[in-house]
Amino acid sequence: MGAKTALLAYADGDVASVLKVAGEPTAEDTAALIARVFPGCRAQPTEGEVLGEATYPPDGLTYASSLRGVDLVCDRRLMFDRPSELPAHLLEAAAGRRVILHAMHSVSDWLAFAVWEDGRLIRSLSLSPDGGIVEDIGDPFPFETPYWAGDRPVEFDLEWGEEPYALPFHPLELGNEALRAFFGFPLEGRPAPRRRRPGCGTTAGFPPVRRQQ
Repeated sequence: MGAKTALLAYADGDVASVLKVAGEPTAEDTAALIARVFPGCRAQPTEGEVLGEATYPPDGLTYASSLRGVDLVCDRRLMFDRPSELPAHLLEAAAGRRVILHAMHSVSDWLAFAVWEDGRLIRSLSLSPDGGIVEDIGDPFPFETPYWAGDRPVEFDLEWGEEPYALPFHPLELGNEALRAFFGFPLEGRPAPRRRRPGCGTTAGFPPVRRQQ
């Protein structure tokens, strides 16, 4: 698995529905979004990228889209071992809207995601086979049920080690299911039925965001 994400969303409703019909983001609105998420920084627009290719930008690069009904920001600085510790200004930037944070990294099999409603954290999960369950706050979402119930075990393979996998499921498999549930597409695995393939939605790209002197 090679899926990686560092994705933050502010939404008025269902993100997947918005992305299915989203038009092109405007540079002005997207620049204002970047200013709210990274206050004191300035950025210059550059060539954009489709969302499925923008979820884990290179260091120093931010991908963002300000669309009607949802704002999206992809930046490695949005990866937190404990999502519940999301900086206050990032929650304040939501202005009462739903906040979704999704981060995962295939090298360490790490997954973290969290959801806030009206500024209140309702679910946060962070886990990896080496670190175990770092954070598990709130009730699991329905899409998590088969994973915690033991219905999605990692098959034991001696080529990968002499011990069974350290978790009852693979974090990246759950991570892709979370992407499907929250955003309407996975980066890996089967495509969501009746939805656009990964890569739906366009982002505006930004080069290194530098703080004002």
